[in-house]
Amino acid sequence: MKKELRKNWQLYLMCLPAIVYLVMFCYIPYGGLWMAFTDYNLMDGIFGSPFVGLQNFKYFFRGTGMGPKVIANTLIINFWGLIFGTTIPITIAICFNDIQHKIYKKISQSIMFFPYFLSWVVVGAIIYAFFSTSTGIINQWIAAAGNETIRWYAEPKYWKPIIIFADVWKWCGYNSIIYMAAMTSFDQSLYEAAEVDGANRFKQIIYITLPLLKPTVVILVLMSIGRIFFGDFGMIYGIVGNNALLYDEVAVIDTYVYSAMRTLGFSYTTAIGLFQSVMGLILITISNHLAKKVNEGEGLF
Repeated sequence: MKKELRKNWQLYLMCLPAIVYLVMFCYIPYGGLWMAFTDYNLMDGIFGSPFVGLQNFKYFFRGTGMGPKVIANTLIINFWGLIFGTTIPITIAICFNDIQHKIYKKISQSIMFFPYFLSWVVVGAIIYAFFSTSTGIINQWIAAAGNETIRWYAEPKYWKPIIIFADVWKWCGYNSIIYMAAMTSFDQSLYEAAEVDGANRFKQIIYITLPLLKPTVVILVLMSIGRIFFGDFGMIYGIVGNNALLYDEVAVIDTYVYSAMRTLGFSYTTAIGLFQSVMGLILITISNHLAKKVNEGEGLF
């Protein structure tokens, strides 16, 4: 160790600011997790507050009845977001990769990439322009067809699909760029050999492009699985806001934590955050183990 430090001390010195930042903001705050097992109060502090064991966790699952509901909402939205957020960008990337006209290709990529730069507040305003009861474009089409309009913001059943669609729409352009970047490193001689052997474009995609994309897909899916218990707070509040009629249908763990923090305190919400992290760790560990079997021994770690 001393020999290593003496030899490469300049490199370790360059890493020192990042190490200090990591320790201060990632490792030292671990002590605050003890709050999840206490009835925290400001006077006694984190380690002086009364110890209550797993009471905060039990209350999350059994006390209010919202625990299982927000977990289900989070998993449903993230699961379908993961499915469509993987297949659609891959499809777009493959299509863009085959476009030969450079100007059209650049314009198309820019259009697809543009939603990534929009905030969820702007996305929420766009959705409101479509689904507003009185002035929304969708209701105008329904009325023009002679049908009764829908009070979208009073009908919870429609909002999970709308939120999933908005999530995929916002991120698919960004994710497609990642897959296109991976395609640039593919050996073009494989496609030339396949074409000589009589393989059409569809077969080239199935037997060359998709297998070569598999390592990239596995890494991105594993990273998404690690966050599957974490809802997008900005997305839900940007699209739905504080609409009480829709809250039960679209509330995710993170929005529930935000509302519960003001009434149920820091101990309760810390317990929920710890639950999210532990479940994420378990899922990504299992998924990584399975991915190594599918991806020839390669995974995220």
